[in-house]
Parts: sequence; structure tokens; C-alpha cells
Amino acid sequence: MIALTLTEITEIVGGELHSTPTTLSASDTVSGLVDTDSRLIQPGDIFVAKPGEVTDGHNFVGTALAAGAALALTERVVDEDIAQIVVADVVVAIADLARAVVARVRAAGDLKVVGITGSNGKTTTKNMLNAILSAQAETVAPRASFNNHVGAPLTILRTTYDTRFLIIEMGASHVGDIARLVSIAKPDVGIVLKVGLAHAGEFGGVERTVLAKSEMVTELTPSDVAILNADDYRVMGMADKTVARVRTFAMDTDQATFGARGVESTRTGTDFVLHTESGAEYPVHLRILGEHHVYNALAALSAADALGIALEDAIAALGTLARAERWRMEVLGGRDDVTIINDAYNASPDSMAAAIRTLAQITPRDRRTVAVLGVMTELGEIAGDEYDRIALQLVRLNISQLVVVGQAARRLHITAINEGSWDGESVYCEEADAAFEYLSTAIRPGDTVLVKSSNSAGLRLLGDRLGEFFTC
Repeated sequence: MIALTLTEITEIVGGELHSTPTTLSASDTVSGLVDTDSRLIQPGDIFVAKPGEVTDGHNFVGTALAAGAALALTERVVDEDIAQIVVADVVVAIADLARAVVARVRAAGDLKVVGITGSNGKTTTKNMLNAILSAQAETVAPRASFNNHVGAPLTILRTTYDTRFLIIEMGASHVGDIARLVSIAKPDVGIVLKVGLAHAGEFGGVERTVLAKSEMVTELTPSDVAILNADDYRVMGMADKTVARVRTFAMDTDQATFGARGVESTRTGTDFVLHTESGAEYPVHLRILGEHHVYNALAALSAADALGIALEDAIAALGTLARAERWRMEVLGGRDDVTIINDAYNASPDSMAAAIRTLAQITPRDRRTVAVLGVMTELGEIAGDEYDRIALQLVRLNISQLVVVGQAARRLHITAINEGSWDGESVYCEEADAAFEYLSTAIRPGDTVLVKSSNSAGLRLLGDRLGEFFTC
């Protein structure tokens, strides 16, 4: 974070400073990182004592102090010998602090901010863009999937006066969530990847999801850039809701700013030809598996181009990215030519369908495909229909074997086995341990295995076990 005095921070967050002769005082400055996790605190950092559903951050102020924290943001005075700024709501306070920090950095230099949202692909696009921009200048990007009302401000607060690019991943559970993040970061470039069925149950329907995602572009200015997925009609409808300059990306179309042609997916990566509206073409190689990641690459390249990065440099940087993210289309295994694709960090109907298509596309015709699938959460009343749709896709693509894990996903198993035309096999396992015992003997040499579920199912750990089991 930029250096600020305790007086400045107190004024920004509207709090009350409590200090002692042995702690920092009002005129002292802090410039460390800001975090809600006491385990990540380093000397000079600021600890945010955020109350939670399971535990209360105020109980860990002492732990943060022992780790070297210089200041604590709290909602009540804690009996620890550390300077404390007491506020009504620490989450609101870090948002206010983030807003002030990014504004000061922007005023002092040439900071450019990119916001990314969408039902799928945010983290992968963030990682792709981070690979491109960090090769050019100091870049701040979220760790893991820090994209909510807490994670995004914490990311912004890592910005310093040396930061040239700031990437913010913006997720949402409700209408208004992205608008709040946009009001803090004020992106120069806003990317909307896709409006899908992820969290549709929580939002109350896909149209509410559209409204939430459109908040990315509605507050952009005429000098800003909105980057929209031209293959998603719901996203393209947002072009009429922004005054920003609109750039588009799409597959196999001449109507977009950036398009992809000749997409080829194998077990070693994904290749395509980038086609620009000027007619220029560039070969692109991704080490990341899956045709669906071409959309993320197009979005990242479009943003880089809008920021003045040469496409040749951006494409070269993309080629260095070994994986989308931990547990996202992560390739493991290798023994007996067995490929394990661990994509079990999250799952929506769209991302699960894309992963299954990739499984079918990258597997040679003479080899078997195995899909190990678990629950897709937050679908609400549409869950049953979406499980049926995924099951029929498995049948249509002739996936060699299906292994369904967990009661919440059992409908996948039932629908698949009820499809009489399918000559594959479906196996149901109540728990991941049972699935591992089955798969450790059922997987054959040369098989390609996809492990896919929402994070809560824990199948990412099953994927890791399988990857280790089949490691050379």
C-alpha cells in the first residue's frame, strides 16, 4: 500500500484512532499490505479484524501483532498493545481506503485499471492478462479468486505509486455488488466475458444476472473501453448501456474486433489464429487446455491491445502461462499415458459443458474418455434440468465412462443410465474416497480423465490424488 499516516487513514475511513506510548501514533506512517487473515500478516502490515460467520477477526488481533502487524482496523477496542482504528464496519472501511488509495495513485501517475466480470472465466482471464501486463510493468492482480466485496478492496490496497496496471476480478452474488466495486476502482477497461447460469439460483434468474454483470460497463466514461463477448447476445446487449468505446471478441466471425479461427485442442494445449478487424492475423499457442479458454485469451489480448501493448508481445507472454489456475484444467498424471485433468475448483452448467467438450476433443479416437463429476451449486430450481442437459451431452459425445460422486449430483447418474442409446457406463459413488478406490483400478492406460465439480464437493482433492497416483 502507499504510505499513509494513521491520521490520514483515520480520516479516510471515518474512524477513531486508539494508540498508546508503545504503539504507532497519529503522525506515524504505514505502508504494508492489508489483510483479514492473521496467518498472512508480515511486519508492518495492517490487520483487518473482520467478524465472520464462523469466527471473529477480533480474536486474532494478538496473533497479527505477534506476526508484526503495525495497525489494526477493528469494530471495537481490543486489549492488545497495537494501534487500532475503530470503525462501525471494517468491510466498509477497507472499501473507503481502497477508493482513496487508487485515486491517489491514479492522480500521481499513469495507472490503468482493468475490471473483469462474467459468469465463467474471470480468474483465467485475470491470469492471462496478468502474464501479459506484468511482462511490461509492475502489475497488481488478485491472488486466487479474490473478487468479492472484501477480496477486491484488499487487492486494490496492494497498489503503490510504482504500479502501472491494476487488474480487478469482480464477482457478484447480488445486483449492486459489481457497481460498488466499479465505484471503488473506476476501471479504464471493463471486460464482460459471459452471462451464464452460474449463481442463477442465488440471483433469482438469468435476467437478474444480466443486470448485475452490466454494472461493469454502465458507469464507464467515453474515454474508457468496454470489451464484450459478441457471441453472447446477453453480453452484447450491454453495448447500448455504456458510453464507453466498445470492442468485441468472438469465435469465427468477421463482426468482432478480435476473432479466433482454426481452433485446435490437444492434450498439450490449444492453438488458434487471432484475426483482427484490420485483417491482420497472428498464430497463438496456449499451454492451457480447452477451446473455451480461447474466449478468455481473446478478451485478455483485446484488453492488452486497448492498453497499448503490442500484440506480438502479448501473444508471447500468453504462451508462457502453464495453467489457467490451480485446479482449473490442470493437467496431471502421465504414467501409462494417463492424463488427469483436474478442473474441480468450481462448476456451472456452462463451464461443465465446456470441460466435457474439451475432454472429447483432446482425446484420440482410439482412447477412452472418463468424466468424474460432482455437484454444481447455486442453481436453484433449474438444477434438475441442467443435470439432465449435462447427462445427455455425455451420451451425445459418447464419453466412455461416467463416475458421479455425491448425492447432490446423483441425477446425472440416473439420467445417463436411463439413456438407452448410450453404450457407455455410469458408476455412482457416495463419497470421493469410494470414487478413488474405484478409479485407481478402473482407469486404463491411455485414458483421459476429467474431474469436475463445484468447490464444495472437494473433488479437486480427488483429482490431486488421481494425479499423484498416475504420476510417472
